[in-house]
Amino acid sequence: MHSVDRILTEVDRAEDEIVQFTADLVRIPTVNPPGEEYEACAHFLGDFLKRRAFEVEYIAAEGRPEHTAKHPRVNVIGSRRGGPGKVVHLNGHIDVVPAGGGWTVEPFGGLVRDGKIYGRGVCDMKAGIAAAVFAAEAIERAGVKLPGTIEISGTVDEESGGFAGVAHLAERGRIAKGRTDFVIIPEPLNVDRICVGHRGVYWFEVTARGRIGHGSMPFLGVSAIDGMGRLLQAVREELMPTLASRRTDVPVVPAGARHATINVNGIEGGQPVDGIQTPCVADLCRAVFDRRFLIEEGFDATKQEIADLVERVMAHANGVRFDVRDLMVVHPVRTPGDSPVIAALEHSILSVLGRPAELIASPGTYDHKHITRIAGIPHCVAYGPGELELAHQPDEFCRIDDIVTATKVLALATLDLMGAGR
Repeated sequence: MHSVDRILTEVDRAEDEIVQFTADLVRIPTVNPPGEEYEACAHFLGDFLKRRAFEVEYIAAEGRPEHTAKHPRVNVIGSRRGGPGKVVHLNGHIDVVPAGGGWTVEPFGGLVRDGKIYGRGVCDMKAGIAAAVFAAEAIERAGVKLPGTIEISGTVDEESGGFAGVAHLAERGRIAKGRTDFVIIPEPLNVDRICVGHRGVYWFEVTARGRIGHGSMPFLGVSAIDGMGRLLQAVREELMPTLASRRTDVPVVPAGARHATINVNGIEGGQPVDGIQTPCVADLCRAVFDRRFLIEEGFDATKQEIADLVERVMAHANGVRFDVRDLMVVHPVRTPGDSPVIAALEHSILSVLGRPAELIASPGTYDHKHITRIAGIPHCVAYGPGELELAHQPDEFCRIDDIVTATKVLALATLDLMGAGR
């Protein structure tokens, strides 16, 4: 039997193990915020890899403000070394968003029913971690000698930016150009799609400052809430139509995300609504904005456009002053079109599914940003099981057949990449 056929057979044989491993991961409630059970999950994954002859490292995000005694940020990397070929790194984040309401099953029960595994984070992205682990395991069980090295990592805090996770590992040089050749992140983007990048993010806070006054004589004060209302109106009537007219050439999905966008993430002003009230004109109002910008726009122009809008509004805001503070900036990334990692996955998807892959880009960001920007590795994509639309939803699930398919694709692509340049 050809080695490819042996690998595919071993994945099929391991289906029950893959399901069990995925369900076990889901049952560890690694909720972020605040960062619960990270250390337990890292050791669960590390112990599993160690039993399979991986060299295992635990790397805590020491020095990061998120890393505390109560909620330690612990990352794990397992390495299996073969020949002198390339190093392929499969990275998955172990943190999940809070369960929220609306569930009809136990969010952390790892329920298996009707060909699906249910639970918070199963789609985003513990099923992807399982696919990576068993891709390596299938190669080993098939008796195929690794031409290079496969690394599997479980990292923290992706849902809150990944700074104590992949960014920390990249800053330490553990994932870095010259040490790591290719990175595949098994995020849930459907088993026939390869994600080659994402839009940029500009989160900023606007503080409106007015003047307090008696609520019975509001004309003697200056309402910061009224001022913020003027800014929100300008965003809605002036900025949003402009952004809707801009469209990227990067294949972002869904179609609406091909355009530049802005969202108000949160707003607060005046007195707390709950509790004792006093009659006061609000002298302070704050809002946080989420601007997703296109690679064609660039960050400098994006930031200047916001600054200009705020200045125009402030000139007619009846004495309200505005301050803008940057909260987070993530630049857009895009994998080179001729990257071997794209070619390897395209070939593997065609082999396993019998149909060509679709190249897409993500509407939101993921740890690709740190791989490219900090680690300096251009050859990074996302590919994994699950449907992106199910992430962060009640009754989140992942189809078992998708996990098996992704495992096969990852195994074949990993071998292909290890032999690159031979």
